Amino acid sequence: MQSSNLILFTFLGLIILSTLLPPLDARAFFVFGDSLVDSGNNNYLMTEARADTFPYGIDYPTHRATGRFSNGFNIPDLISQYIGSESPLPCLSPEHHGEKLLVGANFASAGVGILNDTGFQFANIMRINEQLQKFTEYQRTLRSYIGAEKAKELVNKALVLITVGGNDFVNNYYLMPYSARSLEFSLPDYVNYLTFEYKKILLRLYDLGARRVMVTGTGPLGCAPAEIALRSTDGNCAEELTRATDLFNPKIVQLLKELNSQYGSDVFIAANANRMHFDFVMNPKAYGFKTAKIACCGVGRYNGIGLCNRLSNLCKNRDEHVFWDAYHPTERANRLIVNRMMTGSTDYMSPMNLSTILALDEIH
Repeated sequence: MQSSNLILFTFLGLIILSTLLPPLDARAFFVFGDSLVDSGNNNYLMTEARADTFPYGIDYPTHRATGRFSNGFNIPDLISQYIGSESPLPCLSPEHHGEKLLVGANFASAGVGILNDTGFQFANIMRINEQLQKFTEYQRTLRSYIGAEKAKELVNKALVLITVGGNDFVNNYYLMPYSARSLEFSLPDYVNYLTFEYKKILLRLYDLGARRVMVTGTGPLGCAPAEIALRSTDGNCAEELTRATDLFNPKIVQLLKELNSQYGSDVFIAANANRMHFDFVMNPKAYGFKTAKIACCGVGRYNGIGLCNRLSNLCKNRDEHVFWDAYHPTERANRLIVNRMMTGSTDYMSPMNLSTILALDEIH
């Protein structure tokens, strides 16, 4: 009798569990990279590269800072909304377990770059190799939760976003005059070196099971309020960083074409973040912004000097600004960027936009 009851309770428990879990055919989403896509991992690290105090998050639904470098939602949040999913939790969040594993994970950490020495001044950040190691650990936990076969399927079918590279310029090569990397490499040689190292990262992602990887280049680095404030005398975009962007982004597009040719499919999708952002940086009024030079939150010239915090200048209408702080877009700018990712032409997304990818994957 006791044995029969045990079997019955076990069976009922499995039924209840199956109703609580999201369906396994729901698409998981994994995020790697820097502060543009960090959703709060650095909250759990002893580092100054964090966004966990007011006024960050002022327009987030809770009106509280979450660790996102935004006044509200960031790019992963908005992509999640488009694909009909909740945002993946930071991998370091204590809530990232159980059914939340099936949504995916955000491994991004503010301050990181392609190179391990990028962002050294931020000390304890989760560098890109550590993010990939966390992805490996996540998969081990996932296998324990849903079994090896279903775990492999979930990862293979997932959407992956990686955004990295900007810090390798602003927080490494151009961090200070005569930086170690600028003495070691000319700018073209440095870009070639970054591309070589980025290839290793992307191949590692592929080896770990990623089969739909959206790769963003850098945005218009020279047009960030911080760089205009520091390097521009006339208010125009800083020339040297603009040159770096113009050298780096085409190299990444070419790299992705080579990798896709090697693997015989469109595993890697190039998102032209520079073009997406540059449209409204160059013509903000056409997109409903009042300014693309002055950050909403900050101090000094163009609000581009120092940190965004309680003592900073703070604009009243965030929707009028392209930039939230010295480097990061407002939620409204992020929405425009993600809209281009979803529906943009091949000028923005190569070989196809995200809506096309999702439609093709539904067929298969």
